[in-house]
Amino acid sequence: MAKLYLKFDNSLLKEITLSQAATTIGRLPDNTLQIDNLAVSGHHARICWEQDHYVIEDLGSLNGTYVNSERVGKAKLRHCDMVKIGKHELEFKNDGPAPVAAIAAKAGPPTPKLDATVLLDTKHAQEMLSAGGGPPPAMTAAGTPIKERIGLFNVLEGKTDQERYVLTSKMTMIGKSAMASIRLKGFFAPNSAALISKRENKYFIAPEPKAKVRINGEEVSGQRELAAGDIVEIGKMKAAFSFQD
Repeated sequence: MAKLYLKFDNSLLKEITLSQAATTIGRLPDNTLQIDNLAVSGHHARICWEQDHYVIEDLGSLNGTYVNSERVGKAKLRHCDMVKIGKHELEFKNDGPAPVAAIAAKAGPPTPKLDATVLLDTKHAQEMLSAGGGPPPAMTAAGTPIKERIGLFNVLEGKTDQERYVLTSKMTMIGKSAMASIRLKGFFAPNSAALISKRENKYFIAPEPKAKVRINGEEVSGQRELAAGDIVEIGKMKAAFSFQD
């Protein structure tokens, strides 16, 4: 079983068992592991399972992600590796079998009998979601499924690698970094400017440290829900947010 041990000045602050498909690390509260420190970017890094091992990936953070004192963009994690994020350290330990979610992903979720009602506890439900089975569709009060809303990002001004983006991922990074989904162009464009997250059929945008994000002409700080018709400005880029029909 793989675990992360969050430390600061050699003091253990938190212990996390890695059983999800992805663990996000950053300063904002929507991360799996929140590190409330100004040296940590809003969405700094993520750890996920790939085939038969864990990897850590930097999300275009300002101060970088280090594994055993070496700055990395993406790296395989090994037992007893030390990860440095800001002024904090994460000790990675993996002395057991693959996580349950990863095993379930290979085997596929069990098929319940058609005449049986299966009650999933919270842990089991999370493992099935991580395995790729997907959550059950949200329902209206009348019992009909709520149609999933897909966000769109249409660039009106500025230089980007595309003019239109379909926001299907749970997290979409905006910046000049090669890891950004919405790539900004220009010498002064920040590597990581903002991150759009999708939760419960809603989209939220959060600026990274030292980056300015304006919505409808108003500078925002912290997380802000996006509404159809919002105009988002980051540097010289101006884009309109909407939903697919």
